[in-house]
Amino acid sequence: MSSSAPQRPSGRRLEDSIAWAVRNADGVVAIGLALVVGLMDILDKEFEDNIVTGTILLVLAALVFGSLTERRRRMADIRAATASTGRAIEELAMVRTLAGPEVGLAHEQARRTTARWVFKGGTGTYLRAVTLPQCVLEAQRQRRSLSMKIDIVNPADDQVCAAYARFRRTFGHRQEGGAFTEWTTERTRKESYATVVAAAWHRQRLDTLEIDVHLSSVAPTLRFDLSDSCLIITQDDPRRVSLCVERERPLYDYYVTELHQSREQALKLDLREAVPLSDEPTVDEVRRLLDRLGVPLPTSFTDGDVGDIIDRALHAEDPYRG
Repeated sequence: MSSSAPQRPSGRRLEDSIAWAVRNADGVVAIGLALVVGLMDILDKEFEDNIVTGTILLVLAALVFGSLTERRRRMADIRAATASTGRAIEELAMVRTLAGPEVGLAHEQARRTTARWVFKGGTGTYLRAVTLPQCVLEAQRQRRSLSMKIDIVNPADDQVCAAYARFRRTFGHRQEGGAFTEWTTERTRKESYATVVAAAWHRQRLDTLEIDVHLSSVAPTLRFDLSDSCLIITQDDPRRVSLCVERERPLYDYYVTELHQSREQALKLDLREAVPLSDEPTVDEVRRLLDRLGVPLPTSFTDGDVGDIIDRALHAEDPYRG
């Protein structure tokens, strides 16, 4: 059985032909006059030169017709190019910028209905303070499952912790109305350890929470928060513009793959091996937890340092508040 391409209705073809003739009226008139005069000269037997003249007019008419055909083809090419340009402009507009309070609002809207959250960043301070607890609360309220994947710097890797601290010192700024805390290698370690502890603690309190932690040996310069509805890209400096990519845009899918590949190259912690943590974890519980997960604390860390990690894990302050 053979199939044929759908044909335009005859009425539509007639309308298109009339429209084309109107747009090219000068050429149509020239063709008509050339054909009429040319045929009259050829058919007129009284003058021998008329045959030559008529033939020339017919040739000229053919040239005019060819010119109009070429014009029509070019117009079709222009329309196709215009449509292609329109699509390109649309793709360029697939990213919208966020500034100031728009960033927090975009995160809030993304948390409301998502069943998935993927984070890649430095140590996950905002993740611990806002994203993780709020996503867990929404999952509890809506009685649904929640999948979270967290990709942060490896606290046991001295080089990456030092590199991240150096990056934060280089591009950090003193926030108005608040104290500026210098980033050090030790602080980076504590922040990252705190995110591991927070992930294990929340996992033990929500059976429907599936959470993975991946430890990277590469210091990132951007933060990526990906939900079911969008991807939000931010920087450590809230004064700089952030970006939001909606899910239906191709760039969203590109980053889904990119973030997956990044996790594949990082060290994955098996939180199923985590030791139980109290509502207010003790220093010994946290030490045993991190030992079991394969990322033991440095021997130089005192009980006071571990207490600081616990406080950062469960009582982190929103770094962008105010």
